[in-house]
Amino acid sequence: MSSSATEFHDDIIYPNTAAFIFVHLAPLAAIWSGVTTTSVILAITLYVVRMFGVTAGYHRFFSHRSFKTSRAGQFLFALLAMSSTQKSVLWWAALHRHHHRHSDDPEDVHSPVHRGFFYSHVGWIFDKKHDATRVDEVPDLTKYPELVFLDKHQLLPGIALAVLCFFIDGWSGLFIGFFLSTVFLYHGTFFINSLAHVHGNQRYVTGDDSRNNWWLALITLGEGWHNNHHAYQRSTRQGFRWYEIDITYYVLKAMSWVGLVWDLGEPPVEVVRNERRVGTAVLERVARQLAEQWAAADVRGQMASQMSHARESFDAHPKVIELRTKLAAKQARAEEIWHELQQQLPHLPHLPSAAELRTRALQLYAESPSTDEIVARARQVIAERMSFEVFPELRPAAT
Repeated sequence: MSSSATEFHDDIIYPNTAAFIFVHLAPLAAIWSGVTTTSVILAITLYVVRMFGVTAGYHRFFSHRSFKTSRAGQFLFALLAMSSTQKSVLWWAALHRHHHRHSDDPEDVHSPVHRGFFYSHVGWIFDKKHDATRVDEVPDLTKYPELVFLDKHQLLPGIALAVLCFFIDGWSGLFIGFFLSTVFLYHGTFFINSLAHVHGNQRYVTGDDSRNNWWLALITLGEGWHNNHHAYQRSTRQGFRWYEIDITYYVLKAMSWVGLVWDLGEPPVEVVRNERRVGTAVLERVARQLAEQWAAADVRGQMASQMSHARESFDAHPKVIELRTKLAAKQARAEEIWHELQQQLPHLPHLPSAAELRTRALQLYAESPSTDEIVARARQVIAERMSFEVFPELRPAAT
């Protein structure tokens, strides 16, 4: 694991992992209680039903409001979701909304890109930065007293379900039916945070590492179509193509036929066909990622070696003074300035062509209607960075 991942370990509240470890160890008590057919059926049923609660409740309803239901339906979705013992719907939705705003950037709650697999999978849960509910993220939910009550009593639904499992099938019902299904449910959910940003395919340019993974979609009832989801978050349906199995959506669609839910979000045709241009923020982010492919350290070293013997005469050259002035006043595009600089120092590193950048972009990302715009912006970013290596005194403070 990289140093950027390990630096977060000191923030983990290790005593709070005791309950998490207990849930994982509890199924071993079945060695004493035995495993009954009823408990196995109970475990499978609770995994599927509660996974639906996680993906339909926590995620598609409370986090993204991608469909509507009655207030009573909302409360039942909250109870079902929270029976998974993944804290309150307010806490879950708040952190998930924050994740989408910062997906795979340094502020992401659980990015495997920046903090490694372990932290993104489970470690972040015990980080004290994420312990409290960020109520400012969910003002649309905190106006409901019953959801605030559940936020203050987060374990009640899970405890009630555990007691019910005991009454249904005794200790085996508790250890296998409740605890073992909870363990599998935890990791099925957590795989979306970790593996769905590492393994799979990208159909859409989203500015992050979200990926579509068919087997994750199967074990999470549709959540594995993660790149689809990041491309259009308002859609209730995450399997955009007919062959992309999304069981949660099928159940919600059936519920809509009898009026239990309504206004299910659908992805626009141009999104499904990948014909919609990306937004400004995504374009800028992807362009800068593409620009990073040209190693700044290598470019800096090449320029230093070329200019070390001629820096004084170069700085005093009238044309260079003119270019420095233009760059400072933003009177010319960085690409134009770099072209003129190369006429003064022919051995400066070349600015990659649009064709070179496009080839690299298609190696890294799915093709998009915005590919040429991304390439043009990336070329501009590279030219700016290279120009500021020549004129470091003009580099913006934030660069």
